[in-house]
Amino acid sequence: MWTDIFFDSCAFWLGSALVCAALGYAVVALGAAGKSLGATPPVTGAGAQSCAISVLKPLYGTEPRLYENLRGFCLQNAVQYQLVCGVREADDPAIALVQRLRDEFPQLDIELVVDPTVHGANLKVSNLLNMLPRARHPWLVLADSDISVPADYLARVTAPLADLQVGIVTCLYFGVPYHGFWSRLGCLFIDDWFAPSVRLAHAFGSRRFAFGSTIALRRETLQAIGGFDILSDTLADDFWLGELTRQAGLRTVLSTLMVGTDVSETRLAALWAHELRWLRTIRAVAPGGFALSFVCFTWPVVLLGLALAPTTLNLCLALVAGMSRVVRFFLARNGRSTPWFDVLLTPLRDGLLLLEWAVALTGWRVNWRGRVMHARKGGSIRYP
Repeated sequence: MWTDIFFDSCAFWLGSALVCAALGYAVVALGAAGKSLGATPPVTGAGAQSCAISVLKPLYGTEPRLYENLRGFCLQNAVQYQLVCGVREADDPAIALVQRLRDEFPQLDIELVVDPTVHGANLKVSNLLNMLPRARHPWLVLADSDISVPADYLARVTAPLADLQVGIVTCLYFGVPYHGFWSRLGCLFIDDWFAPSVRLAHAFGSRRFAFGSTIALRRETLQAIGGFDILSDTLADDFWLGELTRQAGLRTVLSTLMVGTDVSETRLAALWAHELRWLRTIRAVAPGGFALSFVCFTWPVVLLGLALAPTTLNLCLALVAGMSRVVRFFLARNGRSTPWFDVLLTPLRDGLLLLEWAVALTGWRVNWRGRVMHARKGGSIRYP
């Protein structure tokens, strides 16, 4: 009898705690999303007008919108900049696209580096190390191959570098679905979980982030932290590039500009592998925050809470949490045209995220560019 009462009481308080935790996150994240809505870019310093820029684009094979994404970097309104594209293999199909850009924009300084030299376990960093000697300018911008940008991108992301106390500038990003159901679901991972979590952390003063979508920094800053060589065996090279500059006493700036990132997975297996790699990488660099991040998955958490403690109060709190989740979905679009009915996918999206989160706790194996690796605490990588 007493045992039954004890377990019933535990279930009630646990269920109530889950509902309250999900509600708390949903409301606070909604506030952070609302605060960022309509943010205007800070115009500080001379930005891209004061210093020439080398843009480093490590490439590997072709992607559905690779040419269009690279072309966006050729349409910048910055005064002087250089585009450096790098591949490892002489038969990489991305080479033809770079040559096409050279033909279309003969007035631009577009370098192509083909170098198979491997400097460590991280092949992207190896690519960057091979490309860096061809970068001629003192300000550097690193951007992944699947990023789409507006014409004022370089001017905006480099503007804060005029302040010598700034170490890096980085950009959040939104998902651009390629085709079909699974790519749309993948966009929700970015737009409705990842980006709101970063905004919330930023609102509370955290600057422990840096994203491969964009990292802008001065060459002297890169040299001061040990160059790309120090990242050659790290999985989360973007995060550690930012972390090392912070450890050097420099600030990280989160740009008000958001860029697009392609979500091209068309199968559940591919989406699962990609998102599991993201989650295990996050776990490696921020284990405490990752362990508590289950409260971010609003729909399954409130449903579990209600199953354990089905009270009228908890039902009301769950409804408020659900409404906050729906409103955040629309705020996250920030004027972008996306199907409104994708909001109906949010329960599935949250449920899949919770399952991926649980699986991410069980190991360190990740699949990256067709290679299976282990992410270890601290961000280093090794082969299985």
